[in-house]
Amino acid sequence: MFEDRGYKRTFFSAPQSVTSLVAALLDPTVMVLVFLGVCQAFDEPIGRSDLMLCILIFALTFPGRNRFQDRPLNAAVDIGTSWLSLLIILALCGYATRSLRLFDADILMWWVLITPVLLWLAYYGGRSLLRYLATRPENRRQAIVVGAGALGVKVARALTGAGDSGESFLGYFDDRTDDRVDRDAIGSRLGMLQQVAPYIREQGVHAVYITLPLGSQPRIVQLLEQVQATTASIFFVPDVFGISIIQGRLQDMNGVPVVGLCETPFTGTNRLVKRLSDVVLAAIILVLISPVLMTLALGVRLSSPGPAIFRQRRNGLDGEEIVVYKFRSMRAQDNGHVVQQAVKGDPRITPFGAFIRRTSLDELPQFINVLQGRMSIVGPRPHAVAHNEQYRQLIKAYMVRHKVKPGITGWAQIHGHRGETETIEKMQARVEYDLEYLRNWSLGLDLQIIVRTIKLVFIDRNAY
Repeated sequence: MFEDRGYKRTFFSAPQSVTSLVAALLDPTVMVLVFLGVCQAFDEPIGRSDLMLCILIFALTFPGRNRFQDRPLNAAVDIGTSWLSLLIILALCGYATRSLRLFDADILMWWVLITPVLLWLAYYGGRSLLRYLATRPENRRQAIVVGAGALGVKVARALTGAGDSGESFLGYFDDRTDDRVDRDAIGSRLGMLQQVAPYIREQGVHAVYITLPLGSQPRIVQLLEQVQATTASIFFVPDVFGISIIQGRLQDMNGVPVVGLCETPFTGTNRLVKRLSDVVLAAIILVLISPVLMTLALGVRLSSPGPAIFRQRRNGLDGEEIVVYKFRSMRAQDNGHVVQQAVKGDPRITPFGAFIRRTSLDELPQFINVLQGRMSIVGPRPHAVAHNEQYRQLIKAYMVRHKVKPGITGWAQIHGHRGETETIEKMQARVEYDLEYLRNWSLGLDLQIIVRTIKLVFIDRNAY
């Protein structure tokens, strides 16, 4: 019997692949080497301030993100946004410590320009090398799928579609008749379950992916006993495609393995980074736009009787009710159990209100909500409480978007899903983008959304 501590380490320890290790070191190493190389090119001696900058860069960027699976354009965008965010942090540190004068301006300029180019070239070179190595016969791994249902076909397509996985899909094993399996798997069936272990030994199969439904547990246990008598690696693929997985991960709960399927991305350091960026950016923006806020407030008061600020009840983090601020754009203020969405030509909207809605200026007071901690700058847009009660019953996984704080702008809004949602299909499309944001959050993604929002404010006319 294994001792509990040893078993726990074995179950949860994920071996670090060479690719992951290279990716973790790539960004900080390239950034530091380019800086030192530019210093050498300018015959600038490496001083204490230069070494401190290199240490700071390494600390801020380690570990680097693994982009070897990304498309070249996506990698370029991610590198650009990550590099820009790092430069902003370094500039703020330099300003706060008055240390910018310690560095040569020409060296910094060339370093800023060359680094992202070399980062992308390093990524592209690594990606090409991985794809080449994956095609080498000595690096190929034979793989089979046990279970010829829809999930098995998904796994087979994933194996054949990953150009740098290094695995060759051979076929399926299943006891069911052809009329009970996926039709796309019929032509690739290799045999029944009792033939799996002999086939592995005969063909030298390296990996077995089990996609049988959980109702087949006795067969799975029997299959595992047979396959564990071979040298093949075994992977169990649970059928979780029917639910929206958000930040899925394997966790250790006092020695008990727990698979997380729906969790907020803002835990641990991510939560600290998100909150810090919100506070810093919101404070800076409020100071810069304070004259605009006063002008808009005066415009609202002069355009129609009533308060300048409209307070509306919305659902925030974990579905808790919050109060959100907006500049009032209507004569009437719906905030009850039934809230009618604004439509094009809505008679309730004042002329000045139409202008601030069209340009999204009515949302500016929500930066105060950000400082209060009720909202984030980037996140799913908050809907009226009445709308949440309606849509949570009509749209699958609708309330999952409340695993994070609502935002002033979001991934859905920069893809055109803003303004009226007069159909279920439009709201469902917005929710799908919100869930995609939760799955893929990063600080770089937040900065990308902010930049694209600023651009859309001046050209988009979907809201009214």
